[in-house]
Amino acid sequence: MKPTIHVDEFASKMGDDEDIIVLSFFVRDKQAALDLVAWFEKGYDFVLDADRSPGEIKPNRYLVYVEIRRRSSAPDNIELLLGDLGTLTEFASSDWQMHYAGKTLAWSPEFFRARVPLSPDAYRASRDQDLNEWRDAAGIPVKAVFKKTRTDIQNLKDAAGIG
Repeated sequence: MKPTIHVDEFASKMGDDEDIIVLSFFVRDKQAALDLVAWFEKGYDFVLDADRSPGEIKPNRYLVYVEIRRRSSAPDNIELLLGDLGTLTEFASSDWQMHYAGKTLAWSPEFFRARVPLSPDAYRASRDQDLNEWRDAAGIPVKAVFKKTRTDIQNLKDAAGIG
């Protein structure tokens, strides 16, 4: 196993990417990948799904995918996973790296919290901002990033007479 956790490089098969974080790991053996999938699914109630790549990424190299909810508890849940992986591998949680948005840095829950959107709203806002940068570069009008608040929703209800 390679001590790098890849974050949000693949789309979720369980639901919308705004709701689910997809983690992936490189594993060097098909049976090890299958065992790891079973270990993730049976060992953690916060793991929504785990699977391995249908084929080899490289000769005798597979990906293992883990899907968890995009919530503020995700960094602590991942820290638990990585710590527990120490019982299966020679890696301590401090040995791990995290690859996200084209950058690889040492793993830490704090780094994860600072970089990865931990709510559906934060995910949508980050993606809208990225799209606006592309729109601006292409000379296309930028769209306002709108975040609904309780007041906005209540105002819409009041205007519709369903308040």
